[in-house]
Amino acid sequence: MKTRLSVNLNAVAYLRNRRAVPWPNLLEVARAVLDAGAHGITVHPRPDQRHIRFSDVRDLSALIASDYPHAEFNVEGYPTREFIELALSVKAHQVTLVPDSPDQPTSDHGWDFDEHGAMLATVVRDLQHHGLRVALFVDPMADAPMSAWQTGAERIELYTGPYGGASDPRSADRALSDLVATAEAARMTGHNQAGDRPALQMNAGHDLTADNLPPLRHAIPDLAEVSIGHGLTADALLIGFPAAVRRCLAALEG
Repeated sequence: MKTRLSVNLNAVAYLRNRRAVPWPNLLEVARAVLDAGAHGITVHPRPDQRHIRFSDVRDLSALIASDYPHAEFNVEGYPTREFIELALSVKAHQVTLVPDSPDQPTSDHGWDFDEHGAMLATVVRDLQHHGLRVALFVDPMADAPMSAWQTGAERIELYTGPYGGASDPRSADRALSDLVATAEAARMTGHNQAGDRPALQMNAGHDLTADNLPPLRHAIPDLAEVSIGHGLTADALLIGFPAAVRRCLAALEG
């Protein structure tokens, strides 16, 4: 199975927003990464619009629809009514729901399904009714996939922060083992259950780099998609966005 690469442009927008100038140009960077072979674009608009602005979401959606019809547009965020309306208005291909509070600097944990499962099931049905695929951000815990599957979502996004941010090989190995166990649980969803819904597909994201992608891809070969922003942008500062994208693609294929 080929794992697709979606490039998160939040870091680029954050750099742009430091000044009252229109550069770096988000649409030009999107063109550069898609022309280099990335399979899609990810954005995470937050209520304060401190990086991706709502207008950016609309502009990127229009760019993909007109010039890159085979690319995927993934919009992620907390399911406020404003966020849901934005995702529906731009006809995102995938909506990734994350449990962020407005003041969080980045996503750093998955959903608590005991607390939010009923709400998520309602939101998932609403988005799917309009033809959008839904992924839920989950911690690397073996019981999370079944809880996500029970909401009706088609995918989960494995939170890879503990793996990507590990400070030593032992910590990375432990974190990878947790991800592998969660992936195995995701494969089992849909088995021995009433109905004919398929098992969850799996995305992954957070602190992924060209260096730590190969072990993850080897351990979970059926990953559908990885979303990479910060690490790829850090590489791009040294080698440029096209080269950084090609480096990640090579890591996924290695």
